[in-house]
Amino acid sequence: MLKIAPKELFELNKIYKMKKGTALLLLITSLIALNSCNKNKTKITPIRKDITETVFASGVLVPEDQYNLTSLTEGYITKLTFEEGDLVKTGELLAVVDNKQSLINAQSAEDLYKIALENAKPDAPALKQAKINLELAEQKLAQDKKQLERYKKLYDLKSVSKLEYENVLLAYESSKTNYLSAKENYRFQKQQADQQLIIQQSQKNVNLVSEQYNNIKAVIGGKVYKKNKEVGDYVRRGDVIAVIGNPDSLYALLNVDESNISKVKLKQEVIIELNTQKGKPYRGIISEIYPAFDEQSQSFYCKAVFTDSLDFKISGTQLQSNIIIQNKKNVLVIPRDYLGYGNKVMLKDSGEIVIKTGFISTEWVEILDGLNEKSVLLPINTK
Repeated sequence: MLKIAPKELFELNKIYKMKKGTALLLLITSLIALNSCNKNKTKITPIRKDITETVFASGVLVPEDQYNLTSLTEGYITKLTFEEGDLVKTGELLAVVDNKQSLINAQSAEDLYKIALENAKPDAPALKQAKINLELAEQKLAQDKKQLERYKKLYDLKSVSKLEYENVLLAYESSKTNYLSAKENYRFQKQQADQQLIIQQSQKNVNLVSEQYNNIKAVIGGKVYKKNKEVGDYVRRGDVIAVIGNPDSLYALLNVDESNISKVKLKQEVIIELNTQKGKPYRGIISEIYPAFDEQSQSFYCKAVFTDSLDFKISGTQLQSNIIIQNKKNVLVIPRDYLGYGNKVMLKDSGEIVIKTGFISTEWVEILDGLNEKSVLLPINTK
């Protein structure tokens, strides 16, 4: 099949405007010349050369330590202290969310804590009454004990009857029971007061933290790469307010096709080209291979850190990269254009055949079987 380049087609259109007879003669002459020229240029034989096997991966620039500054509560944003591109410090206040419920809960918890604190003091009414009851029961037990000791001596001397002695003994046992009951009641009352104090103090601390959620601060200092919310916006817990990262250190986040991820290893060299700086390569190395498969992009993620100094540091910049898998010496190759679908090539003498290939780049195809250096190939669509 004869192929005519756009430039050649343009020339033929000019010829068509000439007189019919002259145009027809020139057209036939041009086609014969072009066909002869193409035949001479399209015959090739495989050659041997050194090639570098690479895996292509697209990606983006991502700042180190990048994180999402998220809302920890619900409400309207009443204050923002940053703009995109600002540098912020660790712990710096960046946003305020108006959540009145957390303020009310914090005040209520503070009041309940104060009550519990008063009830846990020794002179609190409940504890004081329990303490008095215990002291009275202790005094009564002491008196009844002395009375029992006297009556025991009198009973041994036969000065009192057995019934009188047993009545005194019964009174002592009753006092002893009342004392133990009063002692347990006091212990219980104090334990209750202490437990309530602990609960209210914990609730107070929790609500104090919740109140602080209204004030959103930078977890780690860095550069604000993206601002997602404005003053007056309503946010829910977990909504991203801004994206922050290290402005001095960016890495390439690469998407590697699942068919090639098994070839990628740590510390392999990477040649990276930013879409904003076409023709300027940066070198880097694979520093991390993420284990999870991303369903949306149908690829695996790899992290490549730059070994060359990066002079363009804008997060989200698109990039292209080639991960160097291995260097091969003296390999039999053909141009990529001469390989058709299904690993088919066109031989001058025997027509279309299927060959076994190795590494395939945008320019060259490694030949493992089916061709040698004497094979003469035509473009796959030439017959």
